Amino acid sequence: MVEMNDISQALIKGNAQKVKELVQAKLDEGENPGNIIKEGLIAGMSVIGEKFKNNEVYVPEVLIAARAMHAGMDILKPFLSEGDIQPIGTVIIGTVKGDLHDIGKNLVAMMMEGAGFKVINLGVDISPEKFVEAVKEHNPDFVALSALLTTTMTAMKATIDALDAEGLRDKVKILVGGAPVTQKYADEIGADGYAPDAASAVEVAQSLL
Repeated sequence: MVEMNDISQALIKGNAQKVKELVQAKLDEGENPGNIIKEGLIAGMSVIGEKFKNNEVYVPEVLIAARAMHAGMDILKPFLSEGDIQPIGTVIIGTVKGDLHDIGKNLVAMMMEGAGFKVINLGVDISPEKFVEAVKEHNPDFVALSALLTTTMTAMKATIDALDAEGLRDKVKILVGGAPVTQKYADEIGADGYAPDAASAVEVAQSLL
């Protein structure tokens, strides 16, 4: 008999192979795939998120844990019926125009996925127009903007202005983050939330849901 906690612990250790085996065993026991995701995979990722925030683990461990989570998800996906696992919200994320940094953004995307959000990762150097198109297409709850250079931070405001011009600003919550970004700057450009790190980004999004 596989315990959900076994799955979480294997994920926390970043043992993708073990996660796969345990998830498969739990499925064979007849467990609902949605429960395995919530109580096994997401539970494990939330521990990692907490540890990351407290500097008990670092970026490499988070990436390895996320890989283990995806290994588990790959096994479960074919068994999920539409109603099995409803995302708690949809997030469009991207690094703003002129900026090519993606490690922090990808970390936030993984943490968001790990917390049960559906994440659409647009990549780097994303123009305001592309963000607008993505919002029209996916109708998300959140748009998360990342910038790692002081020179590209202005593209965050340009993106918010573009969404405003298209009448979409009120339909989404805007989250901003990245090394040079501050709460003060987030307030100045009219963002809904600011997070200093990936784990906090998840908490901010959950609090705004």
